[in-house]
Amino acid sequence: MQSELLSATILLILVIDPFGNVPLVVSALKGMPAPRRMRVVLRECLIAYAVLLAFLFGGHPFLALMHLSETSLSIAGGVILFLIALRMVFSHPQGIFGDTVGADPFIVPLAIPAIAGPSALATVMLMGSREPDQLASWAAALSGAMAVTTLVLLAADRLQALLGEHAVRAFERLMGLVLTAVAIEMLLGGIKSIAAQVH
Repeated sequence: MQSELLSATILLILVIDPFGNVPLVVSALKGMPAPRRMRVVLRECLIAYAVLLAFLFGGHPFLALMHLSETSLSIAGGVILFLIALRMVFSHPQGIFGDTVGADPFIVPLAIPAIAGPSALATVMLMGSREPDQLASWAAALSGAMAVTTLVLLAADRLQALLGEHAVRAFERLMGLVLTAVAIEMLLGGIKSIAAQVH
């Protein structure tokens, strides 16, 4: 039981990818006073945690109620990630998420899709639907993963200071390339699913 909990926690940490989100947080909150940045990070992590819990316990019923498929979720998430990835790879004068310097990014883009992204939402939905009798364990694993994510993102500025601006910028572009590949894979997965339904 403990090994399953540990493996689920590690899986969720990898899917949420807090270290990959460090450049996103630094860019989105650039120009904010340090105390306000910490409050925003805590708030966005709590919102992401609530959304992931909601998808863990009620993801499939919600999609059914809204007449949405996992395919549409995959394609929509892929499009959003692709647009973000382009701004990461090719520097934009308004930053990754548009004119957000000094602004308060409420829910979008930090909580969703940076932290609670399509892959994380799909993962928790899959965990909840495959083994519904283990929901308490999955919730504990999600709580552990979000605790690690919150600690990493709260230290985002320190990590940037430690690595240096050029290193963070290079890492940001590298993550942009990775996000581009992930976005294309999600889009292709959605298209393949549609093609399979047609045939």
